[in-house]
Amino acid sequence: MFKGFKDFLLRGNVIDLAVAVVIGSAFTAIVTAVVNSVINPLVALFFQADAAGGFGPQITNIYGEKVTFPIGDLISAIISFLAVAAVVYFVFVLPMNTFKKHVEARKGTPAEEPEEEPAAATEAELLVEIRDLLARNAARDEAARG
Repeated sequence: MFKGFKDFLLRGNVIDLAVAVVIGSAFTAIVTAVVNSVINPLVALFFQADAAGGFGPQITNIYGEKVTFPIGDLISAIISFLAVAAVVYFVFVLPMNTFKKHVEARKGTPAEEPEEEPAAATEAELLVEIRDLLARNAARDEAARG
């Protein structure tokens, strides 16, 4: 039981995962700062942030009280997610991909494209090959005997 755990720890994936979590935590601070400094003020130009939470259909419960389904919070969460995704893509992913292509171009090595594997032989093609090999071996045996 402990050998399997030791193998799991020493495989390297755990270290990579730990590094990814630490970098992800630090990266979250950067993304949050960009969203709070740039994206939220842009959204505030068009929408009042405090007004979104009370938006949604209201239904009277069995006690006669109004219950609000805060659809505004859901819409705010979706807008926040899309804003964060846009920041991550346009500020980090796109420039990094461009930089990688530039580095590869300077090295003179094209980006590696996976080579297409030859199509696997069908059952009929394999049977034809076997038949031909058997025929050649039989002819060779006849020539050796005769």
